[in-house]
Amino acid sequence: MPQSIREQILQTLMTILAPIATAQGATLLRSPVHGVPREASPALLVFPESDTIVERPNDRVERQLIVRLVALARETGAGPPEALADQILVAAHAALFAHANFGGLALGLRELDGEWDVEDADAGAAAMPARYQITYRTLATDLTQPG
Repeated sequence: MPQSIREQILQTLMTILAPIATAQGATLLRSPVHGVPREASPALLVFPESDTIVERPNDRVERQLIVRLVALARETGAGPPEALADQILVAAHAALFAHANFGGLALGLRELDGEWDVEDADAGAAAMPARYQITYRTLATDLTQPG
């Protein structure tokens, strides 16, 4: 069975981010349901948050997919975790905008917001989330066909 355009975009996003994570020495994970273990850090996490219908012109549906990326780093002695998380997020951001139409599947990409979250458990950890909006179209009657 064919996959939805949404799922195709998410798989393309993972393909775009895989070499970035590798170059940064990070683990790339999609929607982890458990906490990221120390040995999987640093990590770049991808969370699809929502998919909203924006407009319905004729037999097409314009949609906005919101995706949250989280760069996660723990203190290692090589530098503050915030700096490493920032490097990962900067590289991911550049890669996304270099492929803003996701191989022709999307109409556009827009950065929405970011945050900083620093934890002091048994060692310092930093998580930097950034949210992106991906606009795309499908046929009204078929989520697997671009509109």
